[in-house]
Amino acid sequence: MLKKLLFITICFLSISVSAQTTEVSKTPLNIGEVVTLKSKILSEERVLNIYLPQGYKAQDTLKYPVLYVLDGTMNEDFLHIVGLTQFFNLQYTMPETIVVGIANVDRKRDFTFQTTDKELKAKYPTTGASTKFIMFLESEVQPYIQKNYQVNDTKMLIGQSLGGLLATEVLLKRTELFTHYFIVSPSLWWDNESMLKDAKAYFSAQKDIPLYVYVSVGTEGEVMESEATKLSEMLKRSGKKKLKTDFKFLKDENHASILHQSLTEGFKLLWPLKSYD
Repeated sequence: MLKKLLFITICFLSISVSAQTTEVSKTPLNIGEVVTLKSKILSEERVLNIYLPQGYKAQDTLKYPVLYVLDGTMNEDFLHIVGLTQFFNLQYTMPETIVVGIANVDRKRDFTFQTTDKELKAKYPTTGASTKFIMFLESEVQPYIQKNYQVNDTKMLIGQSLGGLLATEVLLKRTELFTHYFIVSPSLWWDNESMLKDAKAYFSAQKDIPLYVYVSVGTEGEVMESEATKLSEMLKRSGKKKLKTDFKFLKDENHASILHQSLTEGFKLLWPLKSYD
């Protein structure tokens, strides 16, 4: 009996030790790269968070579209837009896409143009550098991506709130920098709506090139809802034959919740569900 009890005890201890010494292997979870650019235009270092599609190879002949995300810091919009993009690659007809998140340093500075409004200048003292930031996009960010990654000619821009203001400024003044614009809840109230008032004149001066513009807004107050609607209507009446534009009012979303759902709806307009028939 004693021998049997000893045998059972030894077996139990062996199992316990085995369970405690199970080997575990860990490897980093990588979805892309983090690049730090030393910007001569902005006189500072800027971080780019870059998502590369599964199977991406630097020497591959396959070329990918690029989705540029304003507010692209890791703890802002980068990761959930990457997830949305990957989901649309999987279940919808969206092609595999490189996502470039432009991390913020001072979004109030970078996303706004100069204003003479004393109250705004007092409340937001660093504002007014959007011209430099647009130059940074054109002369440093895009050339770096084009030189170092396998990309095609499709360049998409996403901006919400002040980012939507910046995206609108790029659209109206430097249309050719991107082929697709996703403008969500743009802060067109900036500088007493001066950009909205001049939108028709700015856009009329741009070439009629193949272009897609998506504008959306949620239940965000009469001012913001009216401004987004006016921007959309101006685009539809612009007379540009190569422009395709859509507008979405998401009544169940507010300024904090709208971005992810808005992009879901916008992506659906461009890339329908895959057919498995």
